[in-house]
Amino acid sequence: MIEFIFMLPLATGLTALALPASLGRIMLLITALLHFQLTIMSWMGKLTPAFAKYFSASPEGLLILMVTSFIFVCISLYAFSYMEETEMENKPVFICCMLLFLGTMSMVTLSDHPIVLWIAIEATTLVSAPLIFIHRSKEALEATWKYVLICSVGIALALLGCFFITMAMELGNINAPLTFTSLNTVATQLDPLWLKVGFIFVVIGFGTKMGLAPMHTWLPDAHSQAPSPASALLSGALLNCAFLGIYKTHVLMNVAGLGEFSGNVLIGFGLLSMLVGAIFIIGQPDYKRMLAYSSIKNMGIIAFGVGIGGFAVYGAFLHIIHHSLLKSSLFLSAGNILLGFGTKQVQRIGGIIGFMPKTFISLFAGFIGIVGLPPFGMFISEVVIIIGAFQEHRYICIGIFLFALTLVAAGTGRIFMSMCYGETTEKFQVKEKTLRLLPPYALILASVGLCIWMPDVVYETILHSIKMIGGTIHG
Repeated sequence: MIEFIFMLPLATGLTALALPASLGRIMLLITALLHFQLTIMSWMGKLTPAFAKYFSASPEGLLILMVTSFIFVCISLYAFSYMEETEMENKPVFICCMLLFLGTMSMVTLSDHPIVLWIAIEATTLVSAPLIFIHRSKEALEATWKYVLICSVGIALALLGCFFITMAMELGNINAPLTFTSLNTVATQLDPLWLKVGFIFVVIGFGTKMGLAPMHTWLPDAHSQAPSPASALLSGALLNCAFLGIYKTHVLMNVAGLGEFSGNVLIGFGLLSMLVGAIFIIGQPDYKRMLAYSSIKNMGIIAFGVGIGGFAVYGAFLHIIHHSLLKSSLFLSAGNILLGFGTKQVQRIGGIIGFMPKTFISLFAGFIGIVGLPPFGMFISEVVIIIGAFQEHRYICIGIFLFALTLVAAGTGRIFMSMCYGETTEKFQVKEKTLRLLPPYALILASVGLCIWMPDVVYETILHSIKMIGGTIHG
């Protein structure tokens, strides 16, 4: 049954608490590989839900599940070496929470019931909070409390949004199961006023977890303080899961004939997030916080593309895939830099190309990709979104979109160039271990590979994910 996909990491995560760290690291890697195998089986249709009232294999859910599972394999391989070289007080807790994090995110991707989806997203907050506090510093404690409090308030608002959607069912005298699949079949009978109110609360609630501005304030602190493997998961996987809750509700709005309303809401939040991320990247003194603000910008791009509709939705889903791959790679490269230089402060780092030439390759390639330059997929996704916006005659939005991209490229480029080519008075002897180099390389190569050749099954899954809201690939 398909529920094994999230039950496996939940079970092994709890088991890891009772194991020594050396065995726990092995369990982390084995679970990642088994989870990836189960995910592939679900794509092949070999796994079906045992509890169809609560779970289903939706195309958009399977797509995000595959991305999450693949990057977790790379992150677990990285963590296998990372835990050996870093000072971490409670490694069994770290391993346990990483596996529970994978399990709860997998549950999100497979949830068809709005309340089950809400429970799973709330659970991701609880199991990932210890990862942010793992180093037990004052800054980590502050970041953890901010993460828990802000996300919990946001998730509470999302729960209200789910209740308002059930209110729309009652006022429409609808007797149907409370699942997204069933709701889509009776969407035109739902009360439009309560449906609009419910969508706004869902966007604000799940948008908090997704990192949309102005609900984004937890994200830079959490990403900065978490260990690099956890930061890669937070940015490369968790934000996508929160987006899934918004997207499923946006699909419902479209089927109900309210797509223009929900699309405009997403466009507004998307552009605001892009501007906030772009502005705070400029002059950012902490390179991990800079990557966090980049994530806020990229979540804005995804929301903008989905809100525009048509051809742009295809670009938004491409952006989800490539952002997850490239941002995870960058956070793992950032972990190598932190181990080598012992600081996250940009002004204290220089000459990466000389001290860490192998890390420099993945770092610089990730930088080229994340700012949207070829040959990486984010260049393609952003061009597709812009073309889609032109088709919808959103000229002012395109101007804001391009302005934000320019700011990001300038601010990010300045920081990366300083770190890679700048001078430093200190001399470092840095060991670049293979297990910490292969994962970021693999993630980058996956992004480039998908630009050259996209498997038919991935292509078809994207098409099935976007057809419910009129998404298309025809220019």
